Amino acid sequence: MIQSKIHFIGGGQMAEAIIRACLAGGTLSASQISVSDINEGRLQLLQAKYSVDTESTQEQGLQAADLIVIAVRPQDDLSALGARVRQSASPAAAIISIVAGVTIAQLGDYFGAERPIVRVIPNTLTDTGYGYSGVALGAAASREQVEGFLLGFGKVQYLEESYIDIFTGFGVAGPNYIYYFIESFTDAGVLAGLPREQAWKVALENMLGAVAMLQQTGLHPRQLLDINNSPGGVGMHGLYELNNSDFAAGLQRSVLAAVKRTTELGVKN
Repeated sequence: MIQSKIHFIGGGQMAEAIIRACLAGGTLSASQISVSDINEGRLQLLQAKYSVDTESTQEQGLQAADLIVIAVRPQDDLSALGARVRQSASPAAAIISIVAGVTIAQLGDYFGAERPIVRVIPNTLTDTGYGYSGVALGAAASREQVEGFLLGFGKVQYLEESYIDIFTGFGVAGPNYIYYFIESFTDAGVLAGLPREQAWKVALENMLGAVAMLQQTGLHPRQLLDINNSPGGVGMHGLYELNNSDFAAGLQRSVLAAVKRTTELGVKN
């Protein structure tokens, strides 16, 4: 368990997922966490479910915090928020921003360029222990200051900031593509005549098993495709139709669209 005090500015779904994972994994205790939010209903929910401090004022939370998680929307007034942080928080308290599209330089303008600033794109698989969060460190920030907290809700990849928007559209949005594929693959089994429950179980098992094969063998997917498909066989006929579809290009366009949208979110700021 880390010893830091954490204050969340914003108590939305992603903040809740991080809190839930850190508490479940023992990284933090409820007494180390405080949350401020303009939505009183969210504060009541977080206090009832996790026993975190939602009753102290934002000023009190900031004064006690070692780490300050900025979990608001990109369109929110970060300038006013930065002024409150500079007024109340210790200069040594690190800013951990999970606000999509807002750069470290912009965060420095709001919260103080001399302060430790960390830009984090959290994964959406926090409850599983899987998934990478993308992390870019500002000049005054160090891994040691934030890594214990970040590992509480998944794995971490440290990146040059220029890769963060790409990481968001590809890595963090990645489960969306997997969910969509599994849904479509299950539907294909039902279309072919399997009962949905059976098709669902087969789709999940194939997904888990295929990932395990790639990890255990270290082989490239194309090598496993070659091993699995005999000349003129069942699998090869299926792959032929898939190759004639727009599957690969459609997936690639989806990632590029997600990356583009991530970049657009930061333009206002």
